[in-house]
Amino acid sequence: MKIGVIQLTSVLEPERNLTKIREFIQLAKHQNTEALFLPEAFYSMSDGTKPTPYLVEEKNQHYEAIRHLALESGMYILGGSAATNLNGKIFNRSYNFSPEGSELETYDKMNLFAVDLSRHPSQTVIDEARIYSPGSDPKILNLKNYKIGLSICFDLRFPELFRSYSFQGANVLSISSAFTVPTGKAHWHTLLRARAIENQSYVIASAQWGAHNDKIVTYGHSLVVDPWGEVLVDAQEGEKIIFAELSMEKIEAVRSRMNVIRNPKQ
Repeated sequence: MKIGVIQLTSVLEPERNLTKIREFIQLAKHQNTEALFLPEAFYSMSDGTKPTPYLVEEKNQHYEAIRHLALESGMYILGGSAATNLNGKIFNRSYNFSPEGSELETYDKMNLFAVDLSRHPSQTVIDEARIYSPGSDPKILNLKNYKIGLSICFDLRFPELFRSYSFQGANVLSISSAFTVPTGKAHWHTLLRARAIENQSYVIASAQWGAHNDKIVTYGHSLVVDPWGEVLVDAQEGEKIIFAELSMEKIEAVRSRMNVIRNPKQ
C-alpha cells in the first residue's frame, strides 16, 4: 500500500493549514497514494496555554472540514488529531476517514504531555492536562490487510500501549506527533525505531515541524520505519510530504525470522 506522510507547521487558523494540506494532496494524487497520514494538531495549533477556539464538536463545520479532506482527495485520511469538545471536556482526538468520507475510528490521546525545560535554553514549559482530558481506550483501525494501532505523540513513551496493540494483531503503529525540539533531538528516532523493533510492525510517525507561535517549536523528522527497525524515509526539516510502500510480505518475513510469540497469554 502506498502511503503519504504530511509534515506541517500548523498555525492557529485552520484554513491556512487546510490550504497547505490540499496542496500536498495534489502531489499525493500524482503518486497514486492510497492513504495520507497527518500530524498531531494539524487542524489548529494553539500555544499550549489555552485551547484553540476552533474546537471540533459533533458534525460542526470543523468536523466537516476534516471529513471533506477525504472526500476531496479520494484517499484515506488517517492519524491526524484535532482538539475536540465532548460535553464540556476537551480531548486531543485522532480522526480517520475513508475516501468516501465515512468516519472509520477515533482515538483520544491517553498519555498527556508535561515537560518543564525552564532551565533549558528553549525555556519550554508545557502541561497538556491544563487543557485536555485524557482518553481511556486504545483503538485499532482495520484497513485492508493492515491493523493500525492509533496513538498520539507522548504515547510513544509508553511501550505497554504498543505491546497491547501487537498482542491484538496490529502490524502498523500510527504515531502522529508534535514533538518539541529538545526531546526530539534526544529521543525521537530511538523511540520510534524501538517501537518498530519490539513489535515487528511498521511505524508511521507524522510530525509537526518549525515555529508555530511564540511558545511552540517542534522537531519535525516525520518517519516511516519498517518492521526490522530500518528508517525507510525521514522528512527531516521543512513542510513537505514523504512517501513509502507498506508490504505485508515484509511484515511476515520479519516476524517469521524473529519467531516471537505474539501473545504471551496463548
